[in-house]
Amino acid sequence: MALSAPPIAVFDLDGTLADTAADLVGTLNVVLDQEGLAPLPVDKARDMIGAGARALIQRGFEAAGRDLTSAHLDQLFERFMAHYGSHIRVHTELFPGVRGALDRLEQAGYILAVCTNKVEEHSVKLLDALGVGGMFAFNAGRDTFPYFKPDARHLTMTIARAGGDPGRAVMVGDSNTDIATARNARIPVIAVPFGYTDTPVRQLGPDIVIDHFDDLFDSVTALMRKAAA
Repeated sequence: MALSAPPIAVFDLDGTLADTAADLVGTLNVVLDQEGLAPLPVDKARDMIGAGARALIQRGFEAAGRDLTSAHLDQLFERFMAHYGSHIRVHTELFPGVRGALDRLEQAGYILAVCTNKVEEHSVKLLDALGVGGMFAFNAGRDTFPYFKPDARHLTMTIARAGGDPGRAVMVGDSNTDIATARNARIPVIAVPFGYTDTPVRQLGPDIVIDHFDDLFDSVTALMRKAAA
């Protein structure tokens, strides 16, 4: 891709663009209740999110002290996905400042894309429900390619499909998975500290941490200038 391609900002979804914890944990609790297990409070289960639905179910069962076979996990995963798909935006909202930050980047000529370990169908459905789906040139879920985060190819293939150039790209995420993906792809990364991680993002070595999306545009442009220097 020629360096004349527009710059691109690629976003994680859960815990980065949108606060999805209540709906994800709510679905987990439906599954736990069906299995005779006590529900988990959202604040306790919040940091279990980020590695996909299967990992969330496994972590929920570990927290309950219940073993889980691979075959049983497969059954629970199908149940989880069906329930979550029909309850995808009960409590979920964009984080403060997201819409304005996306608008500002778009007006400045940036391509916008999503690279998430949420399945593509749910990612597309949720962003449409939140009113921002049409802003993204491409939306890559866990199942879009043969690879998913932290494999660098999930990010680089997202950039390619969106029409961007990895030499003029920045990743925005909330967890070690996002930071590792960007590092593996040799792409600068901005982290938000209000997402889903059991290790504070400032300890994970992103290029920049922003406390509010109002700070995103200046941070993205600073990294772009640095990359071009």
